[in-house]
Amino acid sequence: MSAKTSAEVVIGGKVYTLCGYEEEEYLQKVAIYINNKIQELDENEDVKRLSTQMKSTLLELNIADDYFKAKDLVQKLENNIEAKEKEVYDLKHILISNQKQSDEDQEMIKRLKEENKELLLNKERLEKVLEEQLLENDN
Repeated sequence: MSAKTSAEVVIGGKVYTLCGYEEEEYLQKVAIYINNKIQELDENEDVKRLSTQMKSTLLELNIADDYFKAKDLVQKLENNIEAKEKEVYDLKHILISNQKQSDEDQEMIKRLKEENKELLLNKERLEKVLEEQLLENDN
């Protein structure tokens, strides 16, 4: 387990000391995210009129919304990965089947070529015998 890290961050204009097992860079990244969410709220004129507690609740809701959207996206991506893995598995199965069929076809071609060669030799031999017999009959 890594050592506990502490980092001073500025959130909403106030300095906080964050502690955790994450790197300081990560803790700063979290603070930047929170500051960006605060800034988004501060840019809305309607929100400026709300009480501090209402602003905090709205900030919490926005962060929760981001969380659930990110969680849904992760689920969709995981489902997509699972579908792609199944597709890859199926394609590998098809590839193996096609390779097997190709090997069988190559073997069949080889046998047919050999058979054709034998038949051609047999044909030549029979033609020669026929020719000899025709010559004998002519004599």
